[in-house]
Amino acid sequence: MSYQPLLLNFDEAAELRKELGKDSLLGHALARDIKQTDAYMAQVGIEVPGHGEGGGYEHNRHKQNYIHMDLAGRLFLITQESQYRDYIVDMLTAYATVYPTLESNVSRDSNPPGKLFHQTLNENMWMLYASCAYSCIYHTLEESQKRQIEDDLFKHMIEMFVVTYAHDFDIVHNHGLWAVAAVGICGYAINDQASVDKALYGLKLDKVSGGFLAQLDQLFSPDGYYMEGPYYHRFSLRPIYLFAEAIERRQPDLGIYEFNDSVIKTTSYAVFKTAFPDGTLPALNDSSKTISINDEGVIMATSVCYHRYEQTDTLLGMANHQQDVWVHASGKTLSDAVAAADNIKPFNWGSLFVTDGPNGEKGGVSILRHRDEQEDDDKADTMALIWFGQHGSDHQYHSALDHGHYDGLHLSVFNRGHEVLHDYGFGRWVNVEPKFGGRYIPENKSYCKQTVAHNAVTVNQKTQNNFNTALAESKFGEKHFFNADNEKLQGMSGRISGYYDGVNMQRSVILADLPEFEKPLILDIYRIQSEQENQYDLPVHYSGQIIRTDFDYQVESKLKPLGDDNGYQHLWRVGSGKMAHDSSSSLVSWLHDSSYYSLITSAQPDSEVIFARTGANDPDFNLRSEPAFIVRQSGKDHVFASVLETHGYFNESIEASVGARGLVESVTVLGHNDIGTVVELKTTTGNHYHFGISNQAEDQQQSQHSVEFNGEAYTWLGAFAQL
Repeated sequence: MSYQPLLLNFDEAAELRKELGKDSLLGHALARDIKQTDAYMAQVGIEVPGHGEGGGYEHNRHKQNYIHMDLAGRLFLITQESQYRDYIVDMLTAYATVYPTLESNVSRDSNPPGKLFHQTLNENMWMLYASCAYSCIYHTLEESQKRQIEDDLFKHMIEMFVVTYAHDFDIVHNHGLWAVAAVGICGYAINDQASVDKALYGLKLDKVSGGFLAQLDQLFSPDGYYMEGPYYHRFSLRPIYLFAEAIERRQPDLGIYEFNDSVIKTTSYAVFKTAFPDGTLPALNDSSKTISINDEGVIMATSVCYHRYEQTDTLLGMANHQQDVWVHASGKTLSDAVAAADNIKPFNWGSLFVTDGPNGEKGGVSILRHRDEQEDDDKADTMALIWFGQHGSDHQYHSALDHGHYDGLHLSVFNRGHEVLHDYGFGRWVNVEPKFGGRYIPENKSYCKQTVAHNAVTVNQKTQNNFNTALAESKFGEKHFFNADNEKLQGMSGRISGYYDGVNMQRSVILADLPEFEKPLILDIYRIQSEQENQYDLPVHYSGQIIRTDFDYQVESKLKPLGDDNGYQHLWRVGSGKMAHDSSSSLVSWLHDSSYYSLITSAQPDSEVIFARTGANDPDFNLRSEPAFIVRQSGKDHVFASVLETHGYFNESIEASVGARGLVESVTVLGHNDIGTVVELKTTTGNHYHFGISNQAEDQQQSQHSVEFNGEAYTWLGAFAQL
């Protein structure tokens, strides 16, 4: 028999059949899929709904139909039970009967509509998964059945994507990636090589202006990072792996898994490596706060990377965390390896710098990680991340591709199982039709994208690059330094220039594991250069309850927004306090879950700390109510020096609290100039720690630095050091 299903040939299906009922990752995945698919087929049957509200019943029914057709296809091959085959035949026939006469749906934005969904992206996904299901039953069909399904359904869909909406087909973007994968997989399924060639090489067949190879060649940085951030990056993994598997099986001579120095592996690892220790993905640009390495695309990638690239302990750790594998031959390889392993340690990708931009020239993401020696789970890990890459949008295309945020030098910190200093993420109601039809809410632009919504300094209560997408796309940050050679003292630094007119910024973070502290300290040195006097706000977004401060503050009796625009209009002013003239720093301490956290920040005579909460000017209750505080200072050239200390333990159920007060007493900027910045930490135990940060160009950082501030000389070697 010459025709084989696209993703799972008959011999592989027979091997997977042996896993039915087994207590293994693959056995559990099969049991879950069987239970889910059987229930859906029994409860819903065959239904082809019409048009409805975005994110509503009709949208979800079409989506569930393609999901369960895809599952049923593989289950038919594995179990050999005819009910799955019959379900797919009946469903595809029902769609083929109505599809040619359907009117286009109504577009809710500038992304063109399909006949089933409000945007062609969803229609691409429907055709991709339906084509995979069709390939699983192709060998059982009569010629008349094939003709109806192919001629009245799939060929109409292909024409829509490559002819009607040809202007979107070759977009090098995650939407374009889904389009080419859908057409390519459908082309393979119905033996239409001409459509496959368009999907592979673009409509011009030049391998450059569009097509899957161009997507793989142009979409990612040399380190595999995707400009829109991990949320859209993990979304791209599904079409990549589904199409790549089909290509490898139908056209193995292309060597798709080795293409462009194995870019499929590289870009998968870029997603893996950005994950927090609990598996969630950081919210860079438009991002959900709940997406993690348990996402379908990441599970596919983990299985295939282990099967086709390298069999490492780190991938075993990821699979053990996911407790899932792809129902596929690669999933069996990984499932067998997990079952055979004696001791699987939690995954740990270590500290790293990932470049952004097609040539790695547009900044990137720096990550520092530390794992406690005495513990071995995600709560033992401390992770700090700075983002300073390119803006995650492309204004040339429709608004559906505008996912960039304005937060160069954003900082996130993860510790003891939580994101301690966190990013808000996107503002979107996914598939909740009364809340803006599943689309991005207006507050996504008016708050979530704004600089103040992130842990990055705002200047004069404005947003970086004047909230102008085209302007922001012309800017990008640059790595200042990155060094993780010494696990006890790691450092990273990035720079942005001109994001505010006449203002340059440099943010340096040191992860310092010092003997007297429970967890590594996060030392954050934020240097600002300007010839003009400005107001500088350092927002800190946290979770939990304020426990104490070392300054007096007043709680507002009547709430008012912090400002009129640039995101400040969505922040209630809850309270505030000003530092005494003799204060060298300010301390804010809070409790989250079972841990205490204290942020101690250098102060000056006009320093103010403002306590805030999201929710102002939010008539539809779209925003989550979350706390933040803002350290407000002013000046020309200026430095915020902060230390985040994790300390103590709290347990309400047994009424226990220990270590509620941290050891860091004060943080002082002793001085800063073009050579370096020196910061002093004092502890309640009487210890003094000094740190030096190089402010010089990269080619001068490794030399000796000598500075003198207030009559004291400080010397160190390298980009940063404990003095």
